[in-house]
Amino acid sequence: MKYPTLAALVAALLLQACSQPNVFEVIRHTVDSDGHPMAVWAKGPAHHSGVVVLVHGRTWSSLPDFDLQVPGEQLSLMDGLAVEGWATYAVDLRGYGSTPRDETGWLSPSRAAADVINVLEWVAQREEPGTRFVLLGWSLGSRVAQMTIQQRPDLVSSLVLYGYPFTVGAEIPVAEDPDDPPREPTTAEAAASDFITAGSISQTAIDTYVAAALEADPVRVDWHRAHEWMALDPSLVTVPTQVLQGEFDPFATTERQLALFTQLGTSDREWVVVAGGDHAAHLEAAREYFIAALVAFIGRPRWSNER
Repeated sequence: MKYPTLAALVAALLLQACSQPNVFEVIRHTVDSDGHPMAVWAKGPAHHSGVVVLVHGRTWSSLPDFDLQVPGEQLSLMDGLAVEGWATYAVDLRGYGSTPRDETGWLSPSRAAADVINVLEWVAQREEPGTRFVLLGWSLGSRVAQMTIQQRPDLVSSLVLYGYPFTVGAEIPVAEDPDDPPREPTTAEAAASDFITAGSISQTAIDTYVAAALEADPVRVDWHRAHEWMALDPSLVTVPTQVLQGEFDPFATTERQLALFTQLGTSDREWVVVAGGDHAAHLEAAREYFIAALVAFIGRPRWSNER
């Protein structure tokens, strides 16, 4: 009888592991942020290259955005980063997913940034000294991430601004809030609206995303104090920064990325256009391109003038 070689056995085990749709368990944690419970979802290998903290966008929370599970398909960004050796933590901002609204019923840019700071500090306490910490914000979450790092650059090794939808220097007037938050219901049409490029994602995946999004976030979160976004100043971002833009993203336009990228206050910066991607490139056919570009930047050696 001919027995398989050790190399063949290892190859077979690796193939079997890679064929599993989700070999990493997602774990929910509750983090106290100034007395408010924040849901934080964790996933990844026990021994890892570093940590990526994920901040979702305007409408949908962490699990639909970053850990979408579709039978027969691999679309989860958290799983993709775990396979590459990175641990991930995804925060549900106030009113999103499993994090309740606070007593005001509103969420503001400054409040969101303060919550992310508290989550980053909590993650740092769980990890070994010297661990690489990356903060990635998608869409509106990229604005939250930028505001966070303008205040606390010491908390991360690098920053990723993905699908950045803000015009640098835009004037935003102070608006008066209504008496009560509107609490408008979300819709299936809105959940499917980010999938723009025809053929870039299966209909099964779109349907799964819509169902997951509506279940996690049946009511829109009410933001106010939008004028606080005017505090965003790329020159105050001094950590290594990657700007990720889907080729066909109608929100993260080239003009907006150009203004952001050229004004960043760090020389360690990179701007990547994800070919074939749109606003949800990390969930679509461009996913492998997206992950490869992301991992290459956050994992590369960093120059330092410290001796």
